[in-house]
Amino acid sequence: MATVVYSATASADGFIAGPGGDMSWLSEFLGEENPTADRLLSQVGSLLIGRTTFDGDDPNAGTDAEGPFGGQYDGPAVVLTHRPPDAPVPGVEFATDLTTAVSRARELAGDGYVNILGADVAAQCLEAGELDEVLVFVVPVLLGEGTRMFPRRRGASVRLAPLTSEQGHWYRVVR
Repeated sequence: MATVVYSATASADGFIAGPGGDMSWLSEFLGEENPTADRLLSQVGSLLIGRTTFDGDDPNAGTDAEGPFGGQYDGPAVVLTHRPPDAPVPGVEFATDLTTAVSRARELAGDGYVNILGADVAAQCLEAGELDEVLVFVVPVLLGEGTRMFPRRRGASVRLAPLTSEQGHWYRVVR
């Protein structure tokens, strides 16, 4: 069965996007060698994307590196949204509830990873008990404000157990 992982690059103060969803700050750090990200990408079977992220700012827009994982990902995606588009989007499915979205993304991923793109979807998966792992790449910048990596609605703490000592911080969600 697929493993659901939330992977994100965050500022040292815990933001994955600047004010208004601005991702331009990330451009400075893209293109650096990252064997951990490469290993993850090789095992991603599907993406589970929030609508804000799906519609959002891509720091590589208009270049060959546009899209998830710097344009390197080419596979199925499920977008969780209350506003599905009228016209189909090639390679993308839309779901209006979390249970359906996660189930379909797991099915599409097979034995690979379902990689979450979007802080709100990650928080919803965590609260629903659907998040298995968290992979954080921390870059040396302080954004001061923006989108937090986990915009949690509940105050209960969640334990994480280290999985690797690679380039990123990779954890298993302890249940």
